Amino acid sequence: MSISILGVTGSVGKTTVAVVEEMRAQGLERPIEAIAAGRDVAALAAAARRLRPKFAAIADPTLLEDARAALPGVEVGAGPAAIEEAAARPADWVMSAIVGAAGLEPTLKAVERGAIVALANKECLVCAGPLMRAAAAKAGATLLPVDSEHNAIFQVLGHPERVEKLTLTASGGPFRTWSREEMAAATPAQAAAHPIWGMGTKISIDSATLMNKGLELIEAHYLFGMASAAIDILVHPQSVVHSLVHYCDGSVLAQLGAPDMRVPIAYALAWPDRVATSAARLDLAALGSLTFERPDEARFPALALARAALLEGPKASAALNAANEVAVGEFLAGRLGFLAIARVVGEVLDRLDKDDLGQFQKTPSSFDEVRAIDRAAREAARKAALGLVGA
Repeated sequence: MSISILGVTGSVGKTTVAVVEEMRAQGLERPIEAIAAGRDVAALAAAARRLRPKFAAIADPTLLEDARAALPGVEVGAGPAAIEEAAARPADWVMSAIVGAAGLEPTLKAVERGAIVALANKECLVCAGPLMRAAAAKAGATLLPVDSEHNAIFQVLGHPERVEKLTLTASGGPFRTWSREEMAAATPAQAAAHPIWGMGTKISIDSATLMNKGLELIEAHYLFGMASAAIDILVHPQSVVHSLVHYCDGSVLAQLGAPDMRVPIAYALAWPDRVATSAARLDLAALGSLTFERPDEARFPALALARAALLEGPKASAALNAANEVAVGEFLAGRLGFLAIARVVGEVLDRLDKDDLGQFQKTPSSFDEVRAIDRAAREAARKAALGLVGA
């Protein structure tokens, strides 16, 4: 089975490289067709030395010559078209780990040729869930969830027609016990300091606002066909129980494991089999106790915004994601306070039927329409953020 890794220099991409190497050490060779990254030429070259791909792509077209010099003996491309080429090349299995809406186009290329697509990019389904599912069905592609929560559900989902409810767990992030007043003064460094998981900056900020869990709620709806009311969220600070599936007979099945992305990535790589990893083994006696609590939506309004967007429809979900990406960027740039992230998103959702966003239907009929909604929502978010500078 040949492999391509989109987003090879990010947290999930690097972990995928590590899992591939562990499999090789077990005699499970997986030839690498293509790898892709954003702007980090050195990290792309380091991954290429370890993986020996046929093709490597860098998203920034100005870095083409630097990439060629750093990757002798490898075919190299640069720019958005090269990233899409990496996805379109004939790998059997594609890791979709490009962060944000930028991952939509290349993931679609892999889906349209019928590949097994391991989804670490939740935004593909958040922004275009019905269209992506339809494209996968048409091409015979397989979508495998890689987020630890959705992968956990996938592992214990034996009788989907007998499921009453799903429960996604959340660590609660770095501000789980902080007051609104304390969060108002939070810095980007504090927000990015996740207490359990080692992740990229964007997803770490989303975990601090709990928007990440809101996006996962929407993703779960499209992956497993469950209504919003049948998807619950619990804060579980130990991050050992990754999700739970509640069945009609009263049984609750959960997948437990150390908070280590090697586990879900290895499951997706070996599916429908399993493969050994070096992830830490769970010692429940050493842990002593596992705790759960309801999320506080007064302190973390992003959860309610995401649920409202899911109920409103795919247009709202795409706008939610776009507005959040803009607001997080403004926070990281020091132009917005932490609490203003959710305020920007809320203002954009309040304007779904106004201005440029008002021209679009609730359920986009094409990927072009999704792209147009994304652009309009980003512009609305930038305007909202300007009105909240310093807030």
